[in-house]
Amino acid sequence: MSDFIRFALVGNPNCGKTSIFNHLTGARAKVANYPGVTVERRLGPITGISENVELVDLPGTYSLHVSSLDEKVARDMILGQLAGEAPPDVLVAVVDATNLRLGLRLVLELEKLGRPMMLALNQVDAAKRRGIKIDTEGLAAAIGIPVIETVALRRQGIAALKDAIAQAAELHKGRTTQVISDDQAQRTESVESLYHRIEGLMNANVEIPADRTNWQDRLDRLVMHPVAGMALLFVVLLTVFQAVFAWATPAVDLIDGGFTGLGELVATTLPDGILKNFIVDGLIAGVGGVVVFLPQIIILFFFILLMEDSGYLTRAAFLLDRPMRGVGLSGRSFIPLLSSFACAVPGIMSTRTVPDPRERAIAIMVAPLMTCSARLPVYTLIIAAFIPNDTVFGFFNLQGLTLFALYIAGIVSAALVAWVLRLRNTREEYPLLLELPAFRWPSAYHLFMGLRERTWVFLRRVGTIILALSVVLWALSTFPAPPVGAVGPAIEYSFAGQIGRFMQPLFEPMGFTWQMCIALIPAMAAREVAVSALATVYAVGGDSVEMALGQTLGSSWGLPVALAYLAWFVYAPQCLATIAVVRRETNSAAATTFFTVYLFGLAYLAAVLTYQIATALLG
Repeated sequence: MSDFIRFALVGNPNCGKTSIFNHLTGARAKVANYPGVTVERRLGPITGISENVELVDLPGTYSLHVSSLDEKVARDMILGQLAGEAPPDVLVAVVDATNLRLGLRLVLELEKLGRPMMLALNQVDAAKRRGIKIDTEGLAAAIGIPVIETVALRRQGIAALKDAIAQAAELHKGRTTQVISDDQAQRTESVESLYHRIEGLMNANVEIPADRTNWQDRLDRLVMHPVAGMALLFVVLLTVFQAVFAWATPAVDLIDGGFTGLGELVATTLPDGILKNFIVDGLIAGVGGVVVFLPQIIILFFFILLMEDSGYLTRAAFLLDRPMRGVGLSGRSFIPLLSSFACAVPGIMSTRTVPDPRERAIAIMVAPLMTCSARLPVYTLIIAAFIPNDTVFGFFNLQGLTLFALYIAGIVSAALVAWVLRLRNTREEYPLLLELPAFRWPSAYHLFMGLRERTWVFLRRVGTIILALSVVLWALSTFPAPPVGAVGPAIEYSFAGQIGRFMQPLFEPMGFTWQMCIALIPAMAAREVAVSALATVYAVGGDSVEMALGQTLGSSWGLPVALAYLAWFVYAPQCLATIAVVRRETNSAAATTFFTVYLFGLAYLAAVLTYQIATALLG
């Protein structure tokens, strides 16, 4: 490893570290998990420098004294204690120039480790606009490391930073980097001495104007107001959800049409047989069922990145901290739960930022109760078939109110489950201590790189799982072939059909037929597959499958059964990809078993009660 030189970007959250990483590595960076943990890492060669030099972007941390999983990974990586990972040879500390006092704590802790280091003083333009004057040369001399001024959003200082990295790489050639033990890392000065030194550096090298109210302070008075701020947050979230469900429709239709056309092309090209059935119904349908979610995922993460880059997301977490603590969570869980409205997979993955392990576990358990976009095809199909399109109270649409009620049922149930789970545990308090970053205009380049990264992660992690399961479920629905002279649909004679008949007695208390049970099987790969499975079971075809299927269900089921089916999909973990992600994130078979059992138990109880009560009231 003597010819391989690794630089590590280290810094507080929201300091612009990732923007610097994107500019230094371009589009050649790779995203993967650190060995043995679920925290992601970004790793890539620095453009314009020897291929033996690489850059790793560590998770944000305020100190080497850590609490969350992300911060622990960053600390272990810095010390060289992360199994399977080479220790960093040179540290590149990134500090927000508008909040230098906070960033210096981590810099001084890193200095005590003895690793070669440089400091990227980011957002110097914002600091100058606030009247903050920083003596960069004096600060560099006082700390004893190079200090480079940068404005990552505008690529200013990136060339100078790259030159400093090249010089450090040249100096490090032939040297060996040692692992730092915990004893060595703990031999740091006391907190009092540390902050005394920070104040000395600030007094000698930084001029900060007297406090004055600026536009950011005035905006914070509105955004952080307990009433007006909550109203604004409601409008923002409503806009996000409307965009996720409305803006994505053309792209979803385009992707769906593309895969439909591809399937028809293959179907007309290949001769009839098992190979054509496998490619069309297994591979193409499986991939299409994943990619069709991509527009919603991209739109949701676009807004999340927009709110994050602008500094608004942290403020939203503060606003929601008090009401969420009433059910045993905190503002930190807001972002994972928000993500789960598009898909529970990225929502569960984003719980890594929650430092309290018990709160993180509860957030994972309740995230799937948020109504993801995969449920919408099932909801809209059944609502359109059974709920009249009437106007109630002179303004509201009855079908829309029914859909809204399903969303509320998921949210209220998540709150109740979180509250019950908290009753079982006493925990150490983790007060919500978050830095409020300055409001700033989001970087288009950062948005693009963030969406590109998340798109690839989603397709690679979820797509492969759903594709594999789709192929398995295709096989269950295809074999064995119907006997000669069979008059029913082929699925009735398959393994899936046999399983459906085996399941039917269990689901009889909620009014489900064996055909409905069959649809639950392929829906385990993706919830929306239940629509096409029902169409197959009821042998519905033609130009408008959804309309014909709605008419068929309307004449076959009855309202109590339809309501029970909706209740089932509100709670049931009808997504094996979600179960797989829970297993990976918790690294616990017991937790995954509890997650699966409790959600299926809730779904069963809700469906039975809904069917029995609706039958008693409606007949």
